[in-house]
Amino acid sequence: MTTTKATKSGSKSARAATAPDKPSDREGAPRTESTTKTKTGAKRAKKKAPRKDTAKSRGEGTASAKRSARGSAAEAARILEADDRASQIAEQGERLLDTRSTVATQAARVVSEIMAAEPEAIVPLVDKFVKGITSKHKRVVQTAADGLTTVAGIAPARVARHLDVLKRSFEPATLVGRDGLVRTFAALCNASVAYQRRLEPVLTTALGGADGKTLFAWSQTVLPALKGEPHANARAVVEHRLNRIPRAWAQKIADELGIRLRPRYR
Repeated sequence: MTTTKATKSGSKSARAATAPDKPSDREGAPRTESTTKTKTGAKRAKKKAPRKDTAKSRGEGTASAKRSARGSAAEAARILEADDRASQIAEQGERLLDTRSTVATQAARVVSEIMAAEPEAIVPLVDKFVKGITSKHKRVVQTAADGLTTVAGIAPARVARHLDVLKRSFEPATLVGRDGLVRTFAALCNASVAYQRRLEPVLTTALGGADGKTLFAWSQTVLPALKGEPHANARAVVEHRLNRIPRAWAQKIADELGIRLRPRYR
């Protein structure tokens, strides 16, 4: 009996001696630290991965915009060569006011390309531009702003028919829309002094509420377009604003006007 127990005990000892050590016994604590570092590195890699995806998506967006621009130019060229181009241009004008962003934006691009190639071709769309100047679609507003300015230089009477609506549109319009309206009003004043009296109030309001950068741009557009008393009034508004805008922009405007800035006191 004693011999049997001794034999079993010896067998267990032999198995224990020949059995491989567990990973934790062989490597100890450093194994756990290495594993932790590996997991941490993997997490960091996962966090960095989306940056590549973001850069890729930006590249795809830029490429898509370029393809869209080429497509718009090709479509505009096709329309201008068509036998029924007048009706097709009118159709683009209707699409310009579509409630769907994709449709309206694409039409705006095509109309802009038509305008660049043949400005006279977009004169019949003046009614659409009047409505589009306050659109919720940014690209439509930009096209409407450029369109109104272009038509005001080619056929000012076509724009002047909508003066009351355009003046009311200034307040709710975005900065892009307002810039287009100011350029349009200045173009009308350049076309005829008869428009000055009707447009002086809205132009002085625009100059009186613009920030420094915008005031610099608008003063270069509005002041040369006005004559006599309207010019003097608009200039007075600009000069009055010089102490209320950042000095860098005030200095640029003062240089354009040929005046010296007064010292500012705190």
